[in-house]
Amino acid sequence: LEIARQLVTLGVDVIEAGFPISSPGDFKAVKLIASCVKGAVICGLARAIPKDIDAAYNATKSAKTGCRIHVFLATSKIHMQYKLKKAEDEILRLAIEAIRYAKKYTSDIEFSPEDASRTEPEFLFKVVEAVIAAGATTVNIPDTVGYAYPQQYGNLIKSIKERVTNIDKAVISVHCHNDLGLAVANSLAAVESGARQVECTINGIGERAGNASLEEIVMSVKTRRDIFSDVATDIHTRELYKTSRLVSKLTSFVVAPNKAIVGLNAFRHESGIHQDGVLKERITY
Repeated sequence: LEIARQLVTLGVDVIEAGFPISSPGDFKAVKLIASCVKGAVICGLARAIPKDIDAAYNATKSAKTGCRIHVFLATSKIHMQYKLKKAEDEILRLAIEAIRYAKKYTSDIEFSPEDASRTEPEFLFKVVEAVIAAGATTVNIPDTVGYAYPQQYGNLIKSIKERVTNIDKAVISVHCHNDLGLAVANSLAAVESGARQVECTINGIGERAGNASLEEIVMSVKTRRDIFSDVATDIHTRELYKTSRLVSKLTSFVVAPNKAIVGLNAFRHESGIHQDGVLKERITY
């Protein structure tokens, strides 16, 4: 609850507060945040299963700034064959049915084709088009295992914009993992290519090697206006360090001293040449 309130102060648009069906504790946490926190849309995660969607809605329905249901379903051959043991036609049917089911609760519905970066592009386009037609207002393209490379991932977002005929009816979102250290680079490549929501975390915390770091994405967009001239965020950047320290303290997740933006050494200079330059003119280093 303390972190959620600080995220609102920071200026985030949507807080994906948890996966309500996963445990009674998660359900209670999401419900508490929805009940008490005003200023951001509160989102609950759900598999493409009615009971999951019910739980996500029941946990978020009291949200004062609006609730969102985020439905995910794997679409890569690897996941379909080994995890779900389902064929493409069945995956497509389940995705459409899940969105239609969620639509009875809220008009703010996000859909993620899990492992999108390893999904056959033609099938991915088909799924994205179908879920938008069924009522999804945000389509999220996850790099679930941190497999993508920036140029490739950026081109995938471009292809979705070009090949999905109803893409103008939804916001393209991205969700990148950092297994190869490319989560932020992939997210920024996606923004350059037209993505307008980035799923990210404070200090880059998350599964395995973590997720894309919010503070790195925000400061990249703010610093490189020559590249990101047509996009901006409402993040209050003076709150980044405070938020980072709060999350670190409450999760016992230690921030590396050389971590970009919020690490203790990020703005320290050891070299005498650097110190001399900074004293003469800050923009030198």
